[in-house]
Amino acid sequence: MMRGVRALAVLAALVLLTGATAMDPDNPTCPAKPDFGPKTAMTLKTAQRGGKLVLLAEGAIDPTLPTRLKAAIEADDRIEEIWLRSRGGDVSAGNEAGRVIRSYRGMLTRVPSGWTCFSACNFVFMGGDRRVIDEGGVFMVHMFTHTNDRALIDEVVIEGSKATTELITSIEQSSAMLASEDNDFLIRMGISRKLLTDIMYKQQAVKRDDNPSTRYCLSQAEVREYNVMPVEKPAP
Repeated sequence: MMRGVRALAVLAALVLLTGATAMDPDNPTCPAKPDFGPKTAMTLKTAQRGGKLVLLAEGAIDPTLPTRLKAAIEADDRIEEIWLRSRGGDVSAGNEAGRVIRSYRGMLTRVPSGWTCFSACNFVFMGGDRRVIDEGGVFMVHMFTHTNDRALIDEVVIEGSKATTELITSIEQSSAMLASEDNDFLIRMGISRKLLTDIMYKQQAVKRDDNPSTRYCLSQAEVREYNVMPVEKPAP
């Protein structure tokens, strides 16, 4: 009887563990339910975390973010870290917001455990000259594109034909390879160019029947390998 109880307890523990780490079958390196935060425009609020004043940046990246971000940082010189949770948004605004952060020497950007930083959020995060992705934090990337309205692309693909999908894929792949501004940004931020060639450029712009994966989530080893997170991690 006792052996049966123990077996059930072990099974229950495995179920809980599997549920906590469930992965997306379409994008197997990524969690099934990433926490992107709110769909609305990114909010910027200060909070005390671990004895430090941090700026919580949560939501979608819109064209007003760089100006608002600079104002938020300027409003309180005690801010030591910027915590990010976002599904992405305006790519140009993400680049500019990253440059705003880089203008403040020593500013640390962080993706906390359980939070996801995707697409244009990657550029905002890279602006930190100190960068941390906590164990359990998700740094999710996809192919570079200069098409700002991803929702519109998805709608066209759904309503269009296979030829339309292939055309969009071809256009976005060409755009990705010619994305000199984004390429220059990563290099200036100290990120290895191999992140582009080994990971980002190899992702599909849209799903295919034979391969639905369009996203990739970097492991802790990979964020160090590509210098997304410097090898020497600051103390929490």
